[in-house]
Amino acid sequence: MATRLSTLLVREHIILSLQGTKRTVALQEVAKLLEGDPNVANFAGFYNELLARERLDTTCLGNEVALPHARTEHVKKIVLAVGRSTTGVHFENSNQNVRLMFVLGTPKNNPTDYLILVGALCRLIKDESSRAALLAAPTPEAFIATVVELENKLLGPVK
Repeated sequence: MATRLSTLLVREHIILSLQGTKRTVALQEVAKLLEGDPNVANFAGFYNELLARERLDTTCLGNEVALPHARTEHVKKIVLAVGRSTTGVHFENSNQNVRLMFVLGTPKNNPTDYLILVGALCRLIKDESSRAALLAAPTPEAFIATVVELENKLLGPVK
């Protein structure tokens, strides 16, 4: 298992200009990027579990970042999609404005990898300059390159 977010990022799963300003609309916009992914066995099931988890409790991590996620049997391997909003998406359940949304699906039988990834994401975004770099990336490719660069700074280069 890769403990680096960058290994899960693909250009097609990154939107850098979310249209939705409401939480559920933006969440659907980002989650939909995973529809048709070979590791998502049942998109509707995954999406419903994502919404159910979101209703339970806010997934805002603070600093304008949210991590909507589901541990579900509807994904075969960990999947990740990213949405970025210029204006921000209002998460009414925590009264926070979110500009970076990481939608994560993890297999139910693998809680360890999920926790490792959440930890990695939290370390990545706690630094203001790191968040600024992610918010400034002009293309999905640049976004991925920024994540790789930040991870190398935090964890050292990939061996």
